[in-house]
Amino acid sequence: MAKKKIGSKEPGLFGDISRERFTEQSISDTLISNYMPYAMSVIVSRAIPEIDGFKPSQRKILYTMYKMGLINGPLTKSANVVGATMQLNPHSNDSIYETIVRMTRGNETFLHPFIDSKGNMGKHYSKDSFAAPRYTEVKLTKLARELFSEIDKETVDFVDNYDVTMKEPMLLPVTFPSILVNPNKGIAVAMSTNICMFNLREIVDATCAFIDDNMCDLKKYIKAPDFSTGGTLLYNEKVMDDIIENGRGSLRVRSKYTYDKQSSSIEITEIPYTTTTDQILGEIANLIKLGKFKEITDLRDSTDKDGLKLTIEIKKSADPERLMNQLFKTTSLEDTFPANFNLLINGQPRVLGVRGILGEWIVFRTTCVKRRLIYDISEKEERLHLLTGLEKILLDIDKAIAIIRHTDRDADVIPNLCDGFDIDYVQAEFIAEIKLRNINKEYILNKIEEKEKLEKEINELTEILVSPKKINDNIKAQLRDIADKYGIERKTAIVNEDEVDSAEPEETVDDYSLKVFLTREGYFKKIPTQALRTSPEQKLKENDEIIKTREWHNDSEIVFISDRQTVYKLRLYEIPETKASLMGEYLANLLDLQEDEHIVTFILKDNYKGFIVYLFENAKAVKIPYEAYETKGYRRKLKNAYSDASPLAGCLFLEKDREIIVGTDAGKYTRFNSSLLQPKPTKTNQGVQVIKLKQGQKAVTLSVPEDMGAGLKGLPFEKCLLK
Repeated sequence: MAKKKIGSKEPGLFGDISRERFTEQSISDTLISNYMPYAMSVIVSRAIPEIDGFKPSQRKILYTMYKMGLINGPLTKSANVVGATMQLNPHSNDSIYETIVRMTRGNETFLHPFIDSKGNMGKHYSKDSFAAPRYTEVKLTKLARELFSEIDKETVDFVDNYDVTMKEPMLLPVTFPSILVNPNKGIAVAMSTNICMFNLREIVDATCAFIDDNMCDLKKYIKAPDFSTGGTLLYNEKVMDDIIENGRGSLRVRSKYTYDKQSSSIEITEIPYTTTTDQILGEIANLIKLGKFKEITDLRDSTDKDGLKLTIEIKKSADPERLMNQLFKTTSLEDTFPANFNLLINGQPRVLGVRGILGEWIVFRTTCVKRRLIYDISEKEERLHLLTGLEKILLDIDKAIAIIRHTDRDADVIPNLCDGFDIDYVQAEFIAEIKLRNINKEYILNKIEEKEKLEKEINELTEILVSPKKINDNIKAQLRDIADKYGIERKTAIVNEDEVDSAEPEETVDDYSLKVFLTREGYFKKIPTQALRTSPEQKLKENDEIIKTREWHNDSEIVFISDRQTVYKLRLYEIPETKASLMGEYLANLLDLQEDEHIVTFILKDNYKGFIVYLFENAKAVKIPYEAYETKGYRRKLKNAYSDASPLAGCLFLEKDREIIVGTDAGKYTRFNSSLLQPKPTKTNQGVQVIKLKQGQKAVTLSVPEDMGAGLKGLPFEKCLLK
């Protein structure tokens, strides 16, 4: 409970003493009355954009520039725009100017900027500050005309500004989906937005297709987001589907670079939208200080008037492609854009995908077009009404002149004309204002011809107004015209995520001989060979035993196979060393195993040659090439590593085909050469029957003859593993 203070004065020994009394108030009530108005103000009036693509501060700036005549006029000092905007946006000069800067062509934040600029506007990809507003100049771009072309035709509602001295639009009547062609980021209270940008031509094509069929495949038209800083987007179809349908997804973007063999230098010319050159240089410099990337000899920012350029000089013996792959993994030369399409629809925050946004924009645009048509029809009807009155005086021009000439009082001219020609006050006023020189047949006949043209235009506009198809055709025609005028080529290249090298950065690893041990209870030991010479006695958990041991070397990969159709990969050097006197690493923790999941064997190899034979309890066996578990990147966990049709009874890794033995729980065995099993490219293949079972029996052992001994005595599953 919160306490609400109520002030009062009460008499005391030394006079009136000011005392305070408190009443209890619910915290939820306090939050609603005190905090909610602030929260709603931030959400609705500051941080979240609306369907026209703008936050209030951006809209106020652009409308101010429009009213200043900067849509066709010359550049003006940014300080003038800042001052004029204060009439609509009573915030600090600095915040207004920073918003202006981000919308300029010079800053390169927007893919399709609305403000042209002159002077130092800084760069989106650099932390260097921009010049003061008294030095820079701005005006609206040609594309900005599409924001205001219909604003004077009552297409949107206007409201009073903060001091009720002027009007401002609630939304701008944009003729294209600007919400999707430029970025918008904002943090409100308990919510945020991060809308990425798309290419104007692609959005226009998608919008036209959506108008024809709102369930069309938008990915046919929208390839991927297109960032103003370029770069290479690593395309993931699932992520793109989420963005199209749900408005959320994490996009991976890499820098673009070229390698100059002559100077042995890498030049980075485009970087992800979400990072800066300063951040990238700092990250690389820190890694160099830590002793990594010894092949880098120099690092500098070579950005000039021609654009961004980061230069990395490397040793001639270095592999530039391998180095860049490592830098992509360890620095923001590859970064992610967390898309979150949160916008206001009729004052309510909603998270919409591209499809949902296009649907809402078309509803908004249709309303604007209808209001524009109604306005145009009304204007033409008013003009037609005046010309209809003018037509009547054609019958007797002399009578009109006589009425005016013989009227004694000026105030009676209009009423007398109304009575004389059976016209209304507005028509009479129009006729009375005609100049004397224009009261001739030629002038009047020309106006009557204009009347016929107006009637035709009104009919055409009315037909469009009542026809949803014609309105849609009108919207599409405008969109295609905008794409032709202002469309640009894509800046961001697209590469399928599966096609890029996602190798982990290599580290300097000490390679030495060691011995590894796996116990039945799931403990794993990695002990240097030298340490075993001095202390060979192994400590184990009570009732535990070693089921597999192998001599190997530290700089290698180890593959664990579990009984839950899962393969786990680790760098052997990532596993901590232990001593014989310790129990070792518990694999359930090391590999984050599921409950009741157990490791049944491990494989140590420096390549992916050979194959694995799996035996299942239903006595089926399958041979899977080991290379089936090779991946382009370092993936720690591979699911569906083998069939789950029957529980696993045994598995063997074989370098080449050889004799193997399968045994059942009834004490029966069969021996055959593994070459009889055809390799299966599909890991989840269920295999072929290798021994006949009676009802209730199951296969339990898979081994090579050396493990079975002379008498072919059956061994427990754990003992069947290849040594």
